Amino acid sequence: MTKGPTKVAALTLALVAALALSACGSSGGSGSEGGTLKATFGSFPDSLDPGLAYTGEGSTAVYDVYVPLLTYAHAAGSAGSKVIPGLAEAMPKISDGGRTYTLTLRKGLKYSDGTPVEASDFGASIERLFKLNSPGSPFYTDIVGAEAFAKSKQGGIPGIEADDASGRIVIHLVKPRGTFANELALPFAAPVPAGTPAEDLTAQPSPATGPYVIASAQPGRGWDYRRNPQWAKNNAKLLPQIPSGHVDRIEVDVLRNPSTQVNDVESGRYDWMGNPPPADRYAEVKSRYEGSQFKVEPTISTYFFWMNTRQAPFDDVKVRQAVNYAVDTRALERIYAGQVTGTHQILPPGMPGYKRFDLYPHSLDKAKELVAAAKPSDRAITIWTDNESPNDEAGEYLEGVLKELGFDTTLKVVNADNYFGLIGNESTPNLDIGLANWFEDYPHPNDFFEPLLSGESIVPTGATNLARIDDPRLNAEIERLGEGPLTPAVEAEYAGLDKEFMEEAPWVPYGTSTLPTFVSAEVDLDKVIFNPTFAQDLTSFQFK
Repeated sequence: MTKGPTKVAALTLALVAALALSACGSSGGSGSEGGTLKATFGSFPDSLDPGLAYTGEGSTAVYDVYVPLLTYAHAAGSAGSKVIPGLAEAMPKISDGGRTYTLTLRKGLKYSDGTPVEASDFGASIERLFKLNSPGSPFYTDIVGAEAFAKSKQGGIPGIEADDASGRIVIHLVKPRGTFANELALPFAAPVPAGTPAEDLTAQPSPATGPYVIASAQPGRGWDYRRNPQWAKNNAKLLPQIPSGHVDRIEVDVLRNPSTQVNDVESGRYDWMGNPPPADRYAEVKSRYEGSQFKVEPTISTYFFWMNTRQAPFDDVKVRQAVNYAVDTRALERIYAGQVTGTHQILPPGMPGYKRFDLYPHSLDKAKELVAAAKPSDRAITIWTDNESPNDEAGEYLEGVLKELGFDTTLKVVNADNYFGLIGNESTPNLDIGLANWFEDYPHPNDFFEPLLSGESIVPTGATNLARIDDPRLNAEIERLGEGPLTPAVEAEYAGLDKEFMEEAPWVPYGTSTLPTFVSAEVDLDKVIFNPTFAQDLTSFQFK
C-alpha cells in the first residue's frame, strides 16, 4: 500500500488527536504505572527519522519507537548488546557460506496508524536509506544490487526478496559479512510503510511498530511520545521480548542551559536530564545525589579530534602526528571534569580487539619539530566544535594548542542540533579539524573502522568518515576483517589495525567517556536501564 505525504500527514494528525483523549497523565502521585515523564535534553537530535537518526540523542529517541527485524535486548551492560529477534519470528537462517539471510516476519503486526506490516516494507525501507543518503546506508551496501541502487536510486535492490503472503524475507549479500546481524538490528533497518517519503520526517514522524510513538515534534524545541495505540491491540502479544513501558506519555523539552536543567531536575520540574550536568557542577551533583538520583554508566566510546586528510595542512602525516604529540589528554580529562579517561587510540577499552598503546606521548617540543620539518604552506586552520559544555571548552583548548604550533586559527562553535550535519556535509567550507565522538553501534571493532575510517564512508552528506581518509591498503584490511567471525586471532588483527591507523594519525583520540543518569526524586533510579548502544531505555522509566 502506497502512502503519499498528504495521507501520512493526515494519519499522523488523527493519531495525535486520538491519543490526546486517552493519555493525559502527570508525574508524581501516579503510582508505579502511568503518568507523564518530563525530560529535558541539551540539544535536539540530528533527526527523529529512523533512517537518519545517528547521534546519541537520536539513537535514544528512536529505539523504543521503530523496531527492526532483529533488535537489541532491552538490558544493561553486555546483555544489552545481544541481538534478538524483533519483528522477525526468529534469528535469521544463514546459508550460502554467509551470503544469504532468511527471516520470516511475524504475522499480524501493525503500524501505529493501523496499517499491516508487510514483508516488502523491509526492502522499501532499505531503498529509502539510499534515497536519503542516510549515514547508515554503508552498513547495507553489501546487499546484492545495493551499490548500483545507491547511484541510480531506481530499479529496486534485487538482493532483497520478500513474499507478503508468507512474510518470508531473503537477503543476498555479495560476500560474507560477519557483522550483518548486528546491522539488521539497528533502527536504520526498521521497516516503515512502503511509500514513506524519502525525506527527513522529524516534524512529521512515520507510523511505528514499537511501544511508543512520536506523536508530535517541534524541531529545535522538543518532542512528545504517547503509547502506540496498536501496541496493546496487536504488537505487544506478538513481541513479548520488548517491554511495553511504564509511563503513558513522555514530554521532551530542549533546554540549552545545562545548569538550568540541573536546577529543574532538583526541583522536580523535570524528571530526567538526558545529557550530563555541566562540568562546573558535575562533581557537586554526583556527590549529592549518587545512588539515589544519579548514577554513572561506562560507555564503549572514543572522543577525538578529526583532521581532514584531503586538504592542507593535514594532508601531511607529519602535521597530523604533530597535533597528536601536542594534545595533552590529561588537560582534556580536567576539562571534562573526570567524565572522560584519557586514551590515544581508536578502539576504546571494553571493545573486542582493544590493546592499549600510545604512539604519541605528550611532547610539545616533538610536535614543534615535526611542524618545522613539514613546513606547511597553509597555516590557516578552522576548528569545529559544538556549543554543549564541555565540548566548547575542548575546542578552545585545541585552538590554543594549534596556536602554540604556529597556526592561524578560527574557532567555529556550532549549535549542537546541527553540528554533525554540518561537519558531515562535503559542501561545508573549511572543514579542517574538529571535535567528534563515537559510541558503539554493536560490540564489534568493525564498528569503529568501517563507518569512521573506510573510504566507502566518504559520502556527500551525513559522512561519518570525518577525516576523509581513503587508504586502499587499510580499506582492504577493514573489508577482510569484517567478513568472518570475530575470533581471538581476528581481534589481534584489529589491535594491529588500530596501530596502523594511528601511525597515519587521521585522528587525535583523547578519551573514552562515562555517561550519567540524573533523575528527580519521583523516578525509580534503580529501574532505569542504560543500554550500551541506545543509552537510557525509555521503557524502563518508572515513578516510585
